[in-house]
Amino acid sequence: MANHDPYAALRYANFRRLILAYSTTTVAREAQIVVVGWQIFAITNDPLSLGLIGLAEAVPFIAVALYAGHVADRANRRAIAIIGTIGIAISVAALLAFTLMPSVLAAHRVWPMYAVIFASGIARSFTRPAVSALSAELIPRELYPSAVAWRSSTWQFSAILGPALGGLLYGFAGPAWSYVVVLVLTVASIIAFALIAHESQPLAATDIGLSESLQIGLRFLWNQPVLLSAMTLDLFSVLFGGATALLPVFAKILRVGPEGLGVLRAAPAIGSLIIGIYIAHRPPFRRAGLTLFVTVAAFGVCMIAFALSRNFWLSFTLLTLSGVFDNISVLIRGTLLQTLTPTELLGRVSAVNQIFIGSSNEIGAFESGVAARLLGTVPSVVFGGVMTLIVVAVVATWSAPLRRMREIHSV
Repeated sequence: MANHDPYAALRYANFRRLILAYSTTTVAREAQIVVVGWQIFAITNDPLSLGLIGLAEAVPFIAVALYAGHVADRANRRAIAIIGTIGIAISVAALLAFTLMPSVLAAHRVWPMYAVIFASGIARSFTRPAVSALSAELIPRELYPSAVAWRSSTWQFSAILGPALGGLLYGFAGPAWSYVVVLVLTVASIIAFALIAHESQPLAATDIGLSESLQIGLRFLWNQPVLLSAMTLDLFSVLFGGATALLPVFAKILRVGPEGLGVLRAAPAIGSLIIGIYIAHRPPFRRAGLTLFVTVAAFGVCMIAFALSRNFWLSFTLLTLSGVFDNISVLIRGTLLQTLTPTELLGRVSAVNQIFIGSSNEIGAFESGVAARLLGTVPSVVFGGVMTLIVVAVVATWSAPLRRMREIHSV
């Protein structure tokens, strides 16, 4: 324990370049989420329209994610990341073009924006498993916990800066300049990916077809009850418990405008960054399974309290705490994924993991919009928090191996 080096993964130059690419693309994405959400809600004044943003991303993501994981295991992962990010840059340019042509939005409302979000969802489906698998190639296996912690902390820092940047830009310069900045950041991430001096070693050519290849990945995951249980817990807790899609509505309730929306959107990332840096300087969890269940339950409680709050700073604090608890579960699950999965399966298993995480976020956003339309904004978030607590109880009862898990490396 005394020899624990929290900066070990960062001593590898290619991993630092990956972190740079990861951070710039995350800042761009998080800023874009705030800008798109506020712009669409300003046009429609309907919480369901916010949920449809998530659906527009989730449908293409779920449709191609498994194939994207197959590709990530059989092609150059760095090249996939570059090409996918170029696709994302094109989608940002399209959002900018629609914003500069108000006649398009006047004639078709927000549907052209949904179409662009749909297209960007396809691009992100390929970049996510490729980047996750590439990360494992750049450092020794024993440094995976350090790498996961620093990747998570970098994401959280970027997720603080991105929403704040998006809210401030929208409030002071409008949506067009906001998209310009997002586009510049996305191009910067393309350059950072290109600077990684590493060529992935794809699987040797075999007679295994796409269907059998995917079955191998899914079969491996099915035979890992601890990893499968952790992913299931995340899927349903985020599906029901997340409230970020409705933050434009809560910003209106709290009367704080787009600038306040940016602060609220950044709050979970602030909590996640703080706990991520703390964990990076600590040895691995000794009771990882119990910690996972407790933190997910605490996340649900925070969401219930947030829904009932009418004070901006109390709401900010509760969202910050939710980020603390959420990131602990992310770190445990991410370390499990990279520790238990063979390198040759990382692309496919990462794709399944991204379906669990990504689709639960986006479909959770759609669920939030539908529930808000049917129940009202506040009752829908309270309902989601209660469902999160129920999910924790069910998975804890069902998965004794995860509940009893101590240090991850002992699994």
